[in-house]
Amino acid sequence: MTKTLVPSSASESFGERLVRLRRQAGYTQKELGEELGISQRMVAYYAGQTEHPPTKLMPLLAKALGVSADELLGLKSSKRTEKPAGRLARRLKAIESLPAADKRQVVQFIDALLERDKLRHRRTG
Repeated sequence: MTKTLVPSSASESFGERLVRLRRQAGYTQKELGEELGISQRMVAYYAGQTEHPPTKLMPLLAKALGVSADELLGLKSSKRTEKPAGRLARRLKAIESLPAADKRQVVQFIDALLERDKLRHRRTG
């Protein structure tokens, strides 16, 4: 007798699961496409027009979304305990790779925004 794999959520299509996991990971279609090296249009296609996941992209998709391939395919429920990095965290990580002078400019800009917000709250609070 052979054992067959049954998706954990038979009612959720691959595309629906991809959309849900993409949103949970904090990606827009465009950002996920950039992460995978494909267009936003292809991400939209995989999310809505096909039931056949892109085999060559499965490992990249799973890694980007912070899930296993089994979870992405719906063969296993997601047991994620920690939320994957959101857009801000990904950008901060990218800033770390900038040259020192550019990092200083980013930090100065962030400091200026935070100071402006603090002053705004003092005036209204």
